[in-house]
Formats: sequence, C-alpha cells, structure tokens
Amino acid sequence: MNKPIIRVFAVLLVLFGLLAYFTTRWTVVDRAQLQDNPQNKRQLLAQQKIARGSISAASGTVLARSVKRPDGTYARRYPTDSLFSQTVGFSFLNPGTAGLERFYNGQLIGRTAGLEQTLRKLQGKRAQGNDLHTSLDPQAQQVALDQLAGRAGAVVALDPRSGRVKVMASVPGYDPNVLRSAKATAQLNSAPGAPLLNRNTAGLYPPGSTFKVVAATAAIDSGLYQPDSVVDGSNGVVISGVPLNNDGGEDFGDVDLTTALTQSVNTVWAQVGERVGKRRMNRYMERFGFGSPVPVDLPAAERLASGDYCTVNGSRKLVNATASCVDIGRVAIGQDKLLTTPLQMAMVASAVANRGVLMRPAIGTRTVDPEGRTAYENTPKQFSRVMSADTADKLTAMMTRVVQEGTGTAAALEGIDVAGKTGTAERDVANNITQPWFIAFAPAADPQVAIAVTIEKTVGGFGGTEAAPIAKAVMESLLR
Repeated sequence: MNKPIIRVFAVLLVLFGLLAYFTTRWTVVDRAQLQDNPQNKRQLLAQQKIARGSISAASGTVLARSVKRPDGTYARRYPTDSLFSQTVGFSFLNPGTAGLERFYNGQLIGRTAGLEQTLRKLQGKRAQGNDLHTSLDPQAQQVALDQLAGRAGAVVALDPRSGRVKVMASVPGYDPNVLRSAKATAQLNSAPGAPLLNRNTAGLYPPGSTFKVVAATAAIDSGLYQPDSVVDGSNGVVISGVPLNNDGGEDFGDVDLTTALTQSVNTVWAQVGERVGKRRMNRYMERFGFGSPVPVDLPAAERLASGDYCTVNGSRKLVNATASCVDIGRVAIGQDKLLTTPLQMAMVASAVANRGVLMRPAIGTRTVDPEGRTAYENTPKQFSRVMSADTADKLTAMMTRVVQEGTGTAAALEGIDVAGKTGTAERDVANNITQPWFIAFAPAADPQVAIAVTIEKTVGGFGGTEAAPIAKAVMESLLR
C-alpha cells in the first residue's frame, strides 16, 4: 500500500473516530441537556404531543396543567395566573421553558419512564408525564403579594426543619398564560421592572444589617465573643481608615453584643468584623451558602451566587471575603461590595432557626406517574452544619430581643415569639434611596417558618417599618 493511500486511510479513520465520538456524546452524554435546551424547538414540538404532568401546590391547588387541542397536541395553562409566575415558570413552543417547568421537564414529560411510555404507546394509550407536587402555599403567597402592593421586591419563606419553600413572591410578576408567542415574551423582556426575573434567586441586593446575623455567628461560634461581650459603640469609629457612623449619628458608648444587635449598632459590628477577620468570616459565609448559586430546584440560569462583588478589569466579579478589595468591617454590617439574594438571607435565618443545621431549600416534593406511583421523591437534605446548637440558641435569644424591644417590633406576633433582624442598606445616599430588609423565624422556641423580605429602592424606607410588617403578615398566614 503506497503512502498517499495510507494518509487518506488515516484521515478517514480520524474523521470516523470524531464522528463516533460526537455522535455518542450528543446522543448519550449530552442528550438530556440538548433536549432541555430552550432553543431546541424540535424537542418542544415533540413534547406538545405529550400530556405534560400537572404542577400543584401543597394544598392540591393546580398551578399548571395541560389541555388537549383539536389537533391532538397539548397546550399549557396556568389556572392561578400570575400567583407563582417566576417560580412555576412556563412551557411554550416559542418562549421555551423556565422555572419549575424547565427544572423538572424530564419528569413532567415522563422521560424518566421510557419503557413504560413505550408500553403505553403499544397499548394505544396517550403519552403522559408525571405530576409534580410542591410545598408552595397559595394563601400565604397571595398575602405576600398583597403586602408588597405593587412595590418591586421579594418575599421568600420556608420551613427551616426541611428546607421546603412555602412562599416565593417576586414583584413585578406576569401572567404566563400570555406567553404563547415570541412577541409577547419580547415585550415582557423589555418591560419596566424586569417581571421575568425571580428576585428571590436572581436578584442581588446589599443586605444591610441583616448580615449582622452572619457576623454574630462567626464571632460567637469561633469563641471570640459572647452575647454579653462589650464593644465600643461610639459614633464615628474609624474602620479601614474611614470614620463609620451609626444610624442618625447616635453614640451608644460601651454596649454588649445583644444590645448592639437589638439596636443595630454599626460601629460595634464593624469592629467585630475586623477582629473576626477575612478568612474566618469567609469560612462562615461559605457554610451559609455564600459564594455559590443558591441551591434550590430551579434552572441554573435563574440562580445567582451571593457574596462580595468587586470590579476586576472593568467588570464586576464575585470574589471571596479574603480578597484585597473587600473591607471586612463594612461587609460585617452588610455594606461595602456585598450583594445577596433574598433566598440566601432566608437561609441565614433558617440555619439559626434549625439550631445550626442548614437544610437545602426545595420547592418540589415528589413526582407521581400516571398510575399514581411515586416516581421521584425529593427528600430533605442537609446543606451544611453552620454553627453549634449552642451558638444558634444564643443567636435566637439575641434576635428575639430585636423583635421584642429593638428595631423589629413591627414583626411581633400576638402569643408567638419571633426572632428577627432588620436591615436598611444604602443604595443612593445623595437621594436617600434605601433597600429595606427583614429576616426572621417563628415560633422562636419551635421554628416552623423562616422568612426574608426586601423592597427595592425605597425613598428613606427602613427595614423595621417597610419589610417587617410584610414578614409579620406572611408568618401569621403560615402559622395560624
């Protein structure tokens, strides 16, 4: 065999190998990813011939269902309209998929039961997906939306014992029933306020003083401080070379940490943050989930990581708290370059509520096949051990004081002790634009709900007056 023929044979052999490699990769390794790609219209067209499974709330309320068209294909309908728009998401040919519809797509179209679907076809039965059951509470969700009253913001509530999400309200929202064309989707994409954005998992905001709970965790759990440790709360304490003010310029003098949390004394917690240090603070932040996208059952594109965002080479980049660009004293009071999602702050409250054990947040509880059998069980999972139970108990007592006699009294419930922390982050000092926050859990002695509330860019609003009353109403709805 001469050399030219050998070269041609070698080239053909390489090409055949590449063909085999990519065919195997696309049909086996990347099959699910390609099928779930929202740009894959062929797959979406094929899925229209399947009776997609329903999505329901914990109460049994149907949040999404399929209806049969005259041509035998199926269309998606959302009976509760905009109630859970960003969380449930949508599934249509032109916009594609989002939210739970996208994350659980394989279950909803019955892809996981390939053999049974084949048998159904052979028996002349329609292709049918699995039903998705969730932990969502429609009544409490409506309370959250009513309380936000059209103001851009977010409310997320979960059971700290299991991580089950009860409420995930994001305003503005949208009615997914109108998303049946690319034009309608484009209009929503360009609409004011970004209604397609799930602010609970993809909205990043400075957390303000709610982050003092994280600083307190690191300070007490590491043994550097105790709730009765005394720190100088004078106004104008120099932090990283720049004087720091307390709210209203108030001078507190020497105060213990419990009082400093109750009255939200900035200068105390900034000094605590500096003593805790960057490495220790970063370690506790990671235990809470900072630095990674919030670990909830929603598509990756809809989940952002909370943490310190510094400008690197002209663009904003997530760094850990040990970076040179981070002012750890001001991070400890929820300012500087720190940005968080509401769900992340609900996880902070949840970890304290569950005596130091942080459960992974989850919306879906299980899927059920057409024969009524459980196809998938989303069992509660531990995310991390953030702190000792003793530290959590101390923080609970401190946070209870915040609601009983401090900045969070507007969240107090009759006959139920609430543990919480207010936050008022500065957004635009010159124009008095703030970001009010409130995180909490209740009952303090036997927590059943943990919550985070934030409102975007209020004029002079405070966490204790704007966000705390919303948390109160939602907690009351979930506990009564």
